[in-house]
Amino acid sequence: MTELNSQFLTALRLQVDFSAMARIGKTPVGNRLIAPVTGGRFEGPRLTGEVLPGGADWALYRGEDRMLVDVRLTLKTDDGALIYLTYQGALRTSAENMVRFKKGEILPKEAFNLRTITRFETGAVHYDWLNDMIGIGVGTQETTGVVYQIFEIL
Repeated sequence: MTELNSQFLTALRLQVDFSAMARIGKTPVGNRLIAPVTGGRFEGPRLTGEVLPGGADWALYRGEDRMLVDVRLTLKTDDGALIYLTYQGALRTSAENMVRFKKGEILPKEAFNLRTITRFETGAVHYDWLNDMIGIGVGTQETTGVVYQIFEIL
């Protein structure tokens, strides 16, 4: 069995305008909503900068105990490079905790199981290494929203 190695890349903090969410409603695949991202910041040893407005999370509640996330963002590094970031993943918790989460409550750390797969695209030569990188995001909940610790898979 091959061991999976990873290296911390960046912490991603998003500003989400929950009051402007588009609630699409119950569809054949689940209950869809779109949450606009108005900004944010990412900080790490090799990747630091700001999240530009205009991104969103195309979230999908599937059943009573899970939510799928599908996020697309534009990042601007502190040295001016533009990077497209997309990630998909799932929050899994109990049905009781999902009701609390939907109300905006902070769940206990052990009840907040949010994992994502991240992909980056850029034309910036200095960040070309991101184009072939696959990352894993681990989401944690804070009073201001979700913070993702993103790790590069080596």
